[in-house]
Amino acid sequence: MAVSSSCARVFPTFECRSDPEYPGNTRPEYLNFGRFTAGKSTSSKPLSVSFCGSPGGLSSLIFKFPPNFVRQLSTKSRRNCSNIGVAQVVAASWSTNPSASVPPPTAAVVDAPPIEINDGDPTVVNGGVNPPCNINSVQLPSLIDSKTTSFLTSDGSIAIHAGERLGRGIDTDGITTPVVNTSAYFFKKTSELIDFKEGRHASFEYGRYGNPTTVVAQDKISALEGAESTLLMASGMNAATVMLMALVPAGGHIVTTTDCYRKTRIFIETVLPKMGIKATVIDPADVDALKSALDENDVSLFFTESPTNPFLRCVDIELVSKLCHSKGALVCIDGTFATPLNQKALALGADIVLQSATKYLAGHNDVLAGCISGPEKHVAPVRTLHNMMGGALNPNAAYLIIRGMKTLHLRIQQQNATALKMAKLLEAHPKVNCVYYPGLASHPEHDLAKRQMTGFGGVVSFEVNGDLMDTARFVDALKIPYLAPSFGGCESIVDPPAIMSYWDLSQSERAKYGIKDNLIRFSFGVEDFEDLKADMLQALDAI
Repeated sequence: MAVSSSCARVFPTFECRSDPEYPGNTRPEYLNFGRFTAGKSTSSKPLSVSFCGSPGGLSSLIFKFPPNFVRQLSTKSRRNCSNIGVAQVVAASWSTNPSASVPPPTAAVVDAPPIEINDGDPTVVNGGVNPPCNINSVQLPSLIDSKTTSFLTSDGSIAIHAGERLGRGIDTDGITTPVVNTSAYFFKKTSELIDFKEGRHASFEYGRYGNPTTVVAQDKISALEGAESTLLMASGMNAATVMLMALVPAGGHIVTTTDCYRKTRIFIETVLPKMGIKATVIDPADVDALKSALDENDVSLFFTESPTNPFLRCVDIELVSKLCHSKGALVCIDGTFATPLNQKALALGADIVLQSATKYLAGHNDVLAGCISGPEKHVAPVRTLHNMMGGALNPNAAYLIIRGMKTLHLRIQQQNATALKMAKLLEAHPKVNCVYYPGLASHPEHDLAKRQMTGFGGVVSFEVNGDLMDTARFVDALKIPYLAPSFGGCESIVDPPAIMSYWDLSQSERAKYGIKDNLIRFSFGVEDFEDLKADMLQALDAI
């Protein structure tokens, strides 16, 4: 049953139309139209939306804002709601009429006079007069199935339009998605609150459970990953730790790999054992070790990166997924180094894919965020725990992810190309001992990478010919990249792991993880290749 509204009722200033993300109440039996969830129904008829006002739709309406807000706006701003990135520009009314199939006509542009400020209840006015009702429902096909992208043929187009032009939960005539800065969502009456609690009314209820801006970013990521659902959180580590605690039961067993982000390893080695969770650590390419772990233990989850950090090892996602599924274990792939443009982990058989959206997805070194994507049945328990644990993404960060993803395909093309050319240059250089990059024929999983990746990423790891001091001289001689952690942004970044990530360990302890003093992890940005090449060569000359 869809949420309905009488034409006689005026619009509220803001009404969220997204999944009811409240803790402990994931209701898969509800109709789910992307980010829109209506009440229980056994009907397959499409959801339709009815707008009161002219047939032109919402663009011809002027919204009256609360007095304390309106007085701060200029007349021009009040006439152009799309320039106001706030929740108050949103208004929608739902209809139960399933028969309408008339597409929304192009809205007429109306330059209405400034509205009068009224301290009463907020209303929607057209030239200061409440508009007549349009009894014909306007069906929005993009709301029927937000994952429908048949008219788009590339990931680049999907990264730009998914979650927005393909249908979003914020009604605005602005091209860009508004930032909805609110900590909570109100209900007009207790009856509406009860409807929400019983699944007949859609809302977020509280900021920790969801946000319309964040939902747009989640939909965009889901479309790229080919996922039913995505959950964004405050950081990549937040996503990894909550996922592990939600999907691995107390006393459970996981399998992970030797090469991985150090903080993830520390969490697995020091925190999970407090919940009785044990871990088997294997080489990324050791299939026999995985088979043994699955045979000897009741494994709940296989969790690894592919490519891994920092040696860019690759895991045969299709093979390990088949092996794990045969034993009832889930597979989660951290695809941060690949991105969904270079690798489709879910299509290869993984149950969940994790991304540190801080890196390539946002792509501008200005956001902390992480996400998991996959079937709702796997994402739901993670969401439930996340709603209790916190770690909610700020909607301003969500907006930066949305904006960053619009250039994702352009950045990835440049970074893939630069990294491959630079890896070949470094491999032939006399002052470089070895290069770790899956695009090189010398990489141990090169053939595998060619099968399951369409590009090899923008990070190259290599060992210079020298000791720690020689490595430091090389790093300090570089002029373009920043000496910093992280990767995947527009700016190139150089990272000596022995110092940046493992300095608290002795040289012999670092060696256990393969971290030598002369190891460099280089994240190539979108600078011109020739500039980066010249800088790299002059820095190598400093050794």
